Amino acid sequence: MFVRLSGLSFSYTDSVSILNDVTLTLATGWTGVVGPNGAGKTTLLRLIAGELEPTAGHVNLDPPRGVIRACAQTVEAMTLEIAAFARATDGVARRLHGELRLDAGSLSRWPTLSPGERKRWQVGAALGAEPAVLMLDEPTDHLDVEARELLIAGLERFRGVGIIVSHDRALLDRITRYTVRVYDGAARIWRGGYSDAKCAWEAEDRERFAEYERLKHQRENLARRLADKRRLAMSAEAEANAGTRKRMKFRGDHDATSMFAKGKARMASARISRDAAVLRASVDRVSDKLGEYKFHKQKGHSIFVDYLPAPVAKVFTLDQDAIYAGDTQVLEDVHLAVPRDAKIRVAGPNGIGKTTLLAAMIRGAHVAMERILYLPQELTARDGIAMLDAVRDLNADERGRVLTLVAALGIDPDRLLESAAPSPGEARKLAMAYGLGRQVWAMVLDEPTNHLDMPAIERLEEALIEYPGAMVIVTHDDALSKRCTSIEWRLANGRVEVRSPSS
Repeated sequence: MFVRLSGLSFSYTDSVSILNDVTLTLATGWTGVVGPNGAGKTTLLRLIAGELEPTAGHVNLDPPRGVIRACAQTVEAMTLEIAAFARATDGVARRLHGELRLDAGSLSRWPTLSPGERKRWQVGAALGAEPAVLMLDEPTDHLDVEARELLIAGLERFRGVGIIVSHDRALLDRITRYTVRVYDGAARIWRGGYSDAKCAWEAEDRERFAEYERLKHQRENLARRLADKRRLAMSAEAEANAGTRKRMKFRGDHDATSMFAKGKARMASARISRDAAVLRASVDRVSDKLGEYKFHKQKGHSIFVDYLPAPVAKVFTLDQDAIYAGDTQVLEDVHLAVPRDAKIRVAGPNGIGKTTLLAAMIRGAHVAMERILYLPQELTARDGIAMLDAVRDLNADERGRVLTLVAALGIDPDRLLESAAPSPGEARKLAMAYGLGRQVWAMVLDEPTNHLDMPAIERLEEALIEYPGAMVIVTHDDALSKRCTSIEWRLANGRVEVRSPSS
């Protein structure tokens, strides 16, 4: 089975093109799709699924009548496909129910299911259709370690063409054979999982930059030689003109020597002019080649300038015999403290009470709420619009600081301010920038990498490593946690165990 994209282009408006002349062949097995937010990853999936009509080019399946299933990034409503999969009793459905640990009876309380549970139902229903082409958009968002392993095991057994948009580096390295990088309107395929593919394109980028620097040096040398030739040409012309004026002064001087000198000066001037023209053409040719190179300026890294630490030793304390979610007790005997420079990961299965613990912890804050950045697991579209409006209403100094932080997290501030609403990834970056721009003393982050592109996650890691305040983070991204935290709160059996992340 193959998916072939031939000269595929798409734009939402005549002036803004998302994808240009994309030609790819995707074979059986998993292919990862990566790139910045807004680059066109989800658009590419929708084009393959037939949900969007390309402005040019076409998508072909080989063989042509295979079933295509696509799983969107969000799972809010229970679909007819999920309901049918829950009722199904065939061998495939029963196997997937067991492998993904799905209980059909749980669908009656769909609104209260965790995002991770809903995601397993969504992917399970897609796998149950036994598609020839399966496309997944961020399938491991919200999944705990156990659920993630269950899902990955199911994906590894899939034998069709799998296309996966994800920021989960471990997932991509584990199951994908190829990586498509969507960037600047192009989509290029690389051999290997994300880490190997990234090494390959970074090596190519280094070679391109080295060639760019070589051409710049060549142009500088040619320009110097051209300047020298022009000075010589001016000198030869001046010498020829001086000889002419001298001969005009002594009109009787028509001897062969003077005529020879005149001709020689003119020939030298013409030769130098020809050499200068050749050099000018060479300079133009090299300049044209340089114009073919385009490099993106690296956004700033450090976003914690002039940080002032919290005036208290502990920004949060929690001393409770029990913590409840509604009328249900989820944790007991909870006695925790967060020093002003602590870096803590909250870990445990979905539904065990991590988000509830964060809410209780914030209620026990010893600093003002405006000095705490709380980033929930999901931001609504309304939240994003409200945040954007809040940034626009800041005074010039505060807005400048926040937008500097926005740029450091990989967003073009001018484009963001001109937009009607930020994307989910942009909204999360904007929320973090808005809080950090106010010099927060504590960051409470619930799955901060949700909806972020891979470059942004890698920049976020560096920012969190540098952050000097208190940080409590819920994340299923093991790579980020290992680099950014030194303490783990592990939730299990209704209690919180404090330990190092590696224990």
